[in-house]
Amino acid sequence: MTDWPGVQLHVVTGKGGTGKSTVAAALALALASSGRTVLLCEVEGRQGIARMFDVDPLPYAERRIATGLPVPGEPGPPGVVHALHIDPEAALLEYLAMYYKLGRAGRALDKFGVIEFATTIAPGVRDVLLTGKVFEAVQRNSRNKGATQYDAVVLDAPPTGRIVQFLNVSDELAGLAKVGPIKNQSDTMMTLFRSPRTAVHLVTVLEEMPVQETADGIAELEAARLPVGGVVVNLVRPRDLDAEDLVAARAGTLDAARVAEELAHAGLATDDDLVTGLLAEAHDHAERRGLEDSQREVVAALDRPTYELPRLPGGVDLGGLYELAGELRAQGLA
Repeated sequence: MTDWPGVQLHVVTGKGGTGKSTVAAALALALASSGRTVLLCEVEGRQGIARMFDVDPLPYAERRIATGLPVPGEPGPPGVVHALHIDPEAALLEYLAMYYKLGRAGRALDKFGVIEFATTIAPGVRDVLLTGKVFEAVQRNSRNKGATQYDAVVLDAPPTGRIVQFLNVSDELAGLAKVGPIKNQSDTMMTLFRSPRTAVHLVTVLEEMPVQETADGIAELEAARLPVGGVVVNLVRPRDLDAEDLVAARAGTLDAARVAEELAHAGLATDDDLVTGLLAEAHDHAERRGLEDSQREVVAALDRPTYELPRLPGGVDLGGLYELAGELRAQGLA
């Protein structure tokens, strides 16, 4: 059972380097099970989705890129994941065509550089356009006839330090537009972004700075009345040593003779340099585990649903994304 049964829009944010894009992709695969159709969106212009799923760079169009996570024992085929790379200039052209019927006229404005000027001079407008497309994907209406209806939308959002500014479009536009269609659109979008149909999930790793930024992000989201989701602890190291061996490794009292004996038992040639090197690595691992455990306590004190994803030894390819998707589903995020 998912911890978020009523959520249609899953916003994934996190400090740079925590793997938020990987988590967003894995979450989309996890949600696209049991026949569900999911849209995975990105807004930062990096074409990260195309690289992760090993497909051609995405245009400004919804494109099917993967089959969802198969769930053994569940009837019916898995769902599908579509992807969308949201470009602010293309979003503005679509907005003009959809709401003002400015098809060719909108493209003419683009040729004159007016659209680039508008989205550069007023960053708040740029965010309204980006989030506006996400809003439209969640809440489709007759203006976009024939468009795919999605059971869930996953947004690979900007980093934690900018997430409130990005989502809180109504307040960000207050100094630019008091009235008018864009102001009305931003106010309408906030009814979704502040509702139980949205959850903002934060990705961190067990290091002091990302965990602190996560705590600050939760406080800022709550102050802006934006719905905080879960905390995904990514890149967790394996727990190959038990508590007793960890204490010994940190203290430098692991039995070198026992290590050499175990290596020989495994059929490996041993010498003093190899054993010494392994003991040094065990000490470093134990130190790192100690730091991670202290940060895990800080994460637990945030009092949010928490999910942990392992560090994959070979890095994250498409198979790794499915593995992480299985973890997220098993732990209840999807």
